[in-house]
Amino acid sequence: MNLDCLFEIVDRLLIESHNRPLNSTENLILRGIWQYRTYNQMAIEAGYSAGYFTNVVAPGLLGRLSEVIGQRVTKKNCRLLLESYVITKAAPKTKPLRQDPMQFLPTVNQDTSPCYPSGSIPLDSPFYLKRSFLEEQVYQEIEKPGALIRIKAPREMGKTSLLLRILDYANRQDYCTISLNLEQVDGAILSDLNQLLRWLCANIARQLQRQPMLDEYWDEDLGSKISCTLYFQEYLLQSINTPLILALDEVNHIFEYPQVAKDFLPLLRSWYEEARRMPIWQKLRLLVVHSTDIYVPLELNQSPFNVGLPIQLDSFSQEEVQQLAQRYGLDWTDGEGARQLMAMVGGHPALVDLALYHLGRKEITLSQLLETAPTSRIYSHHLQRHWATLQKQPELAQAFDTVLNANEAVSLDPILTHKLSSMGLIKLSGDQTIASCELYQRFFTKKK
Repeated sequence: MNLDCLFEIVDRLLIESHNRPLNSTENLILRGIWQYRTYNQMAIEAGYSAGYFTNVVAPGLLGRLSEVIGQRVTKKNCRLLLESYVITKAAPKTKPLRQDPMQFLPTVNQDTSPCYPSGSIPLDSPFYLKRSFLEEQVYQEIEKPGALIRIKAPREMGKTSLLLRILDYANRQDYCTISLNLEQVDGAILSDLNQLLRWLCANIARQLQRQPMLDEYWDEDLGSKISCTLYFQEYLLQSINTPLILALDEVNHIFEYPQVAKDFLPLLRSWYEEARRMPIWQKLRLLVVHSTDIYVPLELNQSPFNVGLPIQLDSFSQEEVQQLAQRYGLDWTDGEGARQLMAMVGGHPALVDLALYHLGRKEITLSQLLETAPTSRIYSHHLQRHWATLQKQPELAQAFDTVLNANEAVSLDPILTHKLSSMGLIKLSGDQTIASCELYQRFFTKKK
């Protein structure tokens, strides 16, 4: 079952039992449970203290769910009990999404109700705006032997939603597909090249349903990079008869460990080069997804960021905002509504989606949203998450203050520029930066 739709059903069940619906922190915890994450991991990512999640939010949430389901819900059994309860009790009351999103007409009818926009957009969602030209480019490239595709955009710009569709396309070609997210890797692993390469090999083997067999290929005398390469060449790639799509998401997390990055990133480049001389490496097709430019110095002939097909995801255009608004049931054909919303959020996909969701449900008018945007609950979680990140990194906060206070575009330290850009807080023109939208300008200026 689609996770967002399941959450909507949970909200309805809570309301029917005279409980309040899920709030933003409870939503975060449930999503974390679905991803098998610890409370500590969830709290750090969201900018909260671990104790608050562990001792306050989680017990309250699990207690309320226990009342609704009639059984004691714990972190360990939450997913199983909730899915089972929803399927047996609540699912008959819901209406299914269309199976083929390509058949969806750009208007919302009574058979289609949008789920709350959060995270990647499901494959069957009619609220995904297809980036036709880019997607066609990627689909053609991924069929080429030894391909390497680089997808770059700030957070919440649609990278993971696009990645889901690329992997789905590859699955329909009967390719083997592996997707790994470096954001989910422990810092202790990311900070040690040998552990990182063993983690990579073990995860790929398990997803291919092969025995890891790391010790049979790992040789201290050869070193971890050669051992890892031989493991790919002589074990993983030999064991399959179709192309292997290896998608590495949030690769920018390795940039925080420059000594490891200086070895790991050239290794990816070397595998791409191997395909030019060894047919077996042509089976490997690399997808490298990152939210900022690399700021670890590498030799030009060692970097995977200057080869392959580059894909840059940009903000929505006014026409795309109008198209999405129509899917949410809004009559914005004159373009004025889209223009006003873009003046506030700059075409940022996640911020546009949130606004259209609430406008489509008639919870708020456009004029009310524009007037209250920096303090509205619609954007509260998004803005508070950024605020918490800046509070933990005073140097980064000071750099952003410089941008907010300037009357024109300014230059910042390259590493700070990359970090602010990956958060989506600034827009770049060469080495000059400005705040990416009016929402951030108003919210963070008031916060000072």
